[in-house]
Amino acid sequence: MLPNHVARIEGLIASLTLDVQQALADVTTRQTFVKGDYLLCQGDICRYSYWIESGLAQKYYLVDGQQLTTEIYFPDDIALSMTSYATQTPSREVIQVLAPTTALRTDYRAFQTLKATFPVLVELDLLLTEYYAIWQEERIRQFRTLNATQRYELLLTTHADWVQCLSLTHIASYLGVSRETLSRIRANYKTTARRM
Repeated sequence: MLPNHVARIEGLIASLTLDVQQALADVTTRQTFVKGDYLLCQGDICRYSYWIESGLAQKYYLVDGQQLTTEIYFPDDIALSMTSYATQTPSREVIQVLAPTTALRTDYRAFQTLKATFPVLVELDLLLTEYYAIWQEERIRQFRTLNATQRYELLLTTHADWVQCLSLTHIASYLGVSRETLSRIRANYKTTARRM
């Protein structure tokens, strides 16, 4: 489902006229971040979306001083707090950079203004929002139907190059397990891999 949606998004972007492309470029800036930088702090309004060109970021909730990771953003992901972004209300989430990162930052208000001028951007916005909803639904499905070992294997399969950049604490939080459980999963995984 997602590959078809990506193809639709890419097709629409490829068809944008030069004036629309220039208008988008005018409201988008390339920024670099270092590990530990914040793209969004809890309580702030999400006024930007970030297309991650390279690097990593995480989105998490703070609960009793603990970070509960809900998303890890890899290259080609769009980092934002959807609720805060769409409603322009304070965020309950934090988005923090986990490794040196380059991202394209698009201003929410400027993009809304462009949509009024260029209706094709309304279609693009809809496709991106649908993509995000489909991606979120898939993440929920994986969390509810796969066990922790299967989720770990999926993470290794889809993002092997980046997993080594993540701390065990971040991986465990993302998988919804304790560090101890993750250590057992990793030990079993290494043992199984050696037997093959």
